[in-house]
Amino acid sequence: MKSVFVLSSLIILGAASFAQAAPPSSDANAQAMIAKSKAVLEAIKARDVQALDGLLADNFRSVDLAGNFGSRQELLGSAHEGFLKDFLFYNPRTLRMDNDSILVLYNTAITLSDAAMEELVDDNITWPRYSKVSDLWVRQGSEWKLKFEQTTPVRAMY
Repeated sequence: MKSVFVLSSLIILGAASFAQAAPPSSDANAQAMIAKSKAVLEAIKARDVQALDGLLADNFRSVDLAGNFGSRQELLGSAHEGFLKDFLFYNPRTLRMDNDSILVLYNTAITLSDAAMEELVDDNITWPRYSKVSDLWVRQGSEWKLKFEQTTPVRAMY
């Protein structure tokens, strides 16, 4: 269950909405952060814990689909377990917070592995396929690291 919790933190949208975010930036750092946000999902899909480790700040935190907090170690463990089968990364936007921080906002469509789906069924959890994600990238020395991520599920409104 912890792995699914942590994985859900990857598919998040934060406090800023797309309506408030600037259109995709031509700023080279902003474009690099969009690529890094996608690389986080690629590393998880590939179960490449080493690559993921290099992208995360030491004090990385996340908020998952249910509003639970997650840690760096939990996310690395989730990647190791391989619950992410495939993903679609689309509509990225950036919002520069200051010279040392950039918020990347994007949408995802997630396909979980059979093992992850079985665990969700066993725990009686309905997994939202579509989510909005907010990634906060911060400059640490000469490198950019993912410090915080929040996921918001996209559900039908009735």
